[in-house]
Amino acid sequence: MTHTVLGPEAVTSAMRILEGTVRRTPVLTVPEIDERLGANVYFKCEHLQRCGAFKFRGAFHALSRLGEDARRSGVLTYSSGNHASGLALAGQLLGVSVTIAMPNNTSPVKRALALSYGAELVDCLPEEREAVGARVAAERGLTIIPPYDHDDIIAGQGTAALELMEDVSDLDMLVTPVGGGGLLAGTALAAALGGEKRPRVFGAEPELGDDAARSFRTGERVTLETVPQTVADGLRTRYVGERNFAVLRAHVDDIVTVTEDAILDAVARLWVYGKQTVEPSSAVPLAALLSGKLDASGRRVGVVLSGGNCDLAQVGAWVAERSAGLRS
Repeated sequence: MTHTVLGPEAVTSAMRILEGTVRRTPVLTVPEIDERLGANVYFKCEHLQRCGAFKFRGAFHALSRLGEDARRSGVLTYSSGNHASGLALAGQLLGVSVTIAMPNNTSPVKRALALSYGAELVDCLPEEREAVGARVAAERGLTIIPPYDHDDIIAGQGTAALELMEDVSDLDMLVTPVGGGGLLAGTALAAALGGEKRPRVFGAEPELGDDAARSFRTGERVTLETVPQTVADGLRTRYVGERNFAVLRAHVDDIVTVTEDAILDAVARLWVYGKQTVEPSSAVPLAALLSGKLDASGRRVGVVLSGGNCDLAQVGAWVAERSAGLRS
């Protein structure tokens, strides 16, 4: 099935709908990171967004555009975490019941957050979440709001980058994590609003889950055989969404991959120097910069810190292991 490629104006429309509901998150700089990279890096702190991740933007935008009948019947999604809690919070605010097909390996922190906003969870195996979601939605007459392959989700996610571009002028680059592609696609649409002076847009993903990078290079969507077991649990997707991929091909400059070790090193730098308790998925763009996969030297770079919902004990232990060697 083919779809009309979403246009940049969808992001400005979403911005109007979300105004007064989403938190306009701050922009952070970290001198130690700037010095190491020889660049000016501006971190958009979406881990400080409501429910702890950028996902609330797309979720609220999508629910707010539903018809009354669909709202009364309720919605369903399949998610390993941040989209689940974002949709649950949006449903709580708009009076829409939310059911989530949630993989049984989801972080306990993310599971608890979705429950706290009143969602009903249906446990499933990671590779069966979409099939289980489709079955439950059909049985109950629920509208499916997928985590990324949805125009309203993409447009809503793009508002984070649009805010960043309003707050920091003349950015040369924008870098985001990429899993299913909602944040990267929305960011690319926001950047396109800059016309000829737009910042270049890059995605970064774990080497263990390189479907987006492979898809971008071949021009055809690649599906991984199994769910990637990366520390960046928010990026454990097997493929990029169809709508998302159309936007990526039209507006993104490149997608690169990084190692697990590079991700954890970037997490440590953000925790130790930035004092920001981000989840590993958030650190993937910085890992791409620090490892040289993307050249930031002399540039003004915008990075979206996508979320902060993590097992603090586990990630804290990783940070402790790496903190002594950060200067090396």
